[in-house]
Amino acid sequence: MLFGPWLRLVNALRGWPSLEVWYHPDYRTPLTSLEAMHGVEPRRADYVAWYLLERRLIRPTQLRQPERISFADLAMVHTEEYLESLHDPAVLGRVFGVDPSDVPVEPLLVTLRLACGATLAAARSALERRGGRALHALNLLGGFHHAGRARGGGNCALNDVAVALAALRRDGFSGRAWVIDLDAHPPDGMADCLGGDEKVRIGSLSGSDWGPLPGVDETVLPRGCEDAAYLEALRALLGRMGPAPELAFVIAGGDVMGGDKLGTLGLTERGVRRRDAAVAQALRRVPTVWLPAGGYRRDSWRVPAGTALVLLGRPGRRISRGTDPLTLRFAGISRQLTERELAERDELITEEDMADLFGRPGDRTPRLLGFYTAQGVEYALHRYGFLEQLERLGYSRFHVAVDATGAGDRLRVFGNDQDGVEHLLVEVVVAKKSVGPNAVEVLFVNWLTLRHPRAQFSALRPALPGQDVPGLGMAREASELLAIMARRLSLSGLAFRPSWYHMAFAARHLAHFIDPAREGRFQAMLRDLKGLALLEATQALAEKRVLMNGAPYEWEADDMVAWVSPDHARPDEAAVRAERERVAFMLRP
Repeated sequence: MLFGPWLRLVNALRGWPSLEVWYHPDYRTPLTSLEAMHGVEPRRADYVAWYLLERRLIRPTQLRQPERISFADLAMVHTEEYLESLHDPAVLGRVFGVDPSDVPVEPLLVTLRLACGATLAAARSALERRGGRALHALNLLGGFHHAGRARGGGNCALNDVAVALAALRRDGFSGRAWVIDLDAHPPDGMADCLGGDEKVRIGSLSGSDWGPLPGVDETVLPRGCEDAAYLEALRALLGRMGPAPELAFVIAGGDVMGGDKLGTLGLTERGVRRRDAAVAQALRRVPTVWLPAGGYRRDSWRVPAGTALVLLGRPGRRISRGTDPLTLRFAGISRQLTERELAERDELITEEDMADLFGRPGDRTPRLLGFYTAQGVEYALHRYGFLEQLERLGYSRFHVAVDATGAGDRLRVFGNDQDGVEHLLVEVVVAKKSVGPNAVEVLFVNWLTLRHPRAQFSALRPALPGQDVPGLGMAREASELLAIMARRLSLSGLAFRPSWYHMAFAARHLAHFIDPAREGRFQAMLRDLKGLALLEATQALAEKRVLMNGAPYEWEADDMVAWVSPDHARPDEAAVRAERERVAFMLRP
């Protein structure tokens, strides 16, 4: 494929950035139940931006920050009645499939308006770059193709592409435009919003048949469609699109990947790269805005990251399976949070401030594990963006408390809701402890709770065993911060004892039971209960309705550890495999 080397050479000779990436930290959807309920990774845009920056694939100047779209621009496509209804949590709850109590209206509308603003700004920028400059732009949140003029659905409340085209038409753009929709689901909202524009061609490859869509050249692919058949259908679609447009929008959906929770197709990651490269080649002289649309896998960020690599002329670059953008990002911040670097890098941090953050020699200020004072913890939570996310969930006026308990050192984070009522949001109790047959010293988490008291349990968001209020949806951030703490204290790992199945399930990609036999039984449980929803499985185990080899099984709360030192490995695989093959789990008839 010559597209990649050609693009790199041209842009190197011209000295211009090869790609604009539009992103805002507020792209993270502030809906705490989306991840658990629908498989949506709310950090997807963050992960792509962090990966590209931390791996130095783009320069910071290539990361463009959008402004919110105006309601006047939105009203060119959506009805006034519908736009007004979006201020009702119940309406947004229906669009995103969550309980209304989980909808902070203002932050969510900010997210949606930023995404729409970016799609418009990216299109304007791409059009302005005609005449030799790079023509591609990637918006890391957008492609809301299910939003119609007077309705929303499928996690799409506003139609960013239709709004961008309407604004461009108002400003004088009269050229032909393509919308190439490569999400796994049909563009019903696009058909509704763009049906009156005769200069717009909409082409779609999807894995679902939702009936005729006027004005859409749609190909419905068979369930499980793999790379070769998909790429053949794509070539045929591109061949039918007609004369090249003056502007194109590509909805490069990630839900076409095999194993996607809501998709029905079976593409590999390599096949998705080939998809993007084929479209980029076809549109190589056309100003084009790329949008990520859907993706309902834990690693869904890899698809838009791959799209960026294609547009950067590096379609063959592999993203290692072990790559974790959150770890990369937090590690970069951690390197700047040592006492010396703080003093050198930030003129606002004085020696007096440092004493407040990390304690004075010989003082009796309570410090978490002998390191952070309460102010130091609060500053770190600010630097890592943890408090900012809590603000988006409707909390403010935070304060942190550090003290000691019989089980270890305790950290608590409090915040006020919009009525001024103070709530406990985070509580963690940690201690240094030796675990395993070799007595390896780790940071042991005796207690961790992340509480979102503004949200409510409901049929859409039922309580998991052990929960008294819904969670914050920030377990990944909390775990990574604790792992950083373990490294800073020269400990070998981060350990805990999951008292419920869903706690071990959430940690399964990062942590393992220390005892190989226990790990084997857990892996067998994951295998045999795979067909159950997480809520159903964890409730069945809590209620002792699960049998192991035909006998009643009671959940075993045992130590799990995520090693942060390279000197430690997973449990003995042979012993794990032997136990996994020895046992079988099933629900009691």
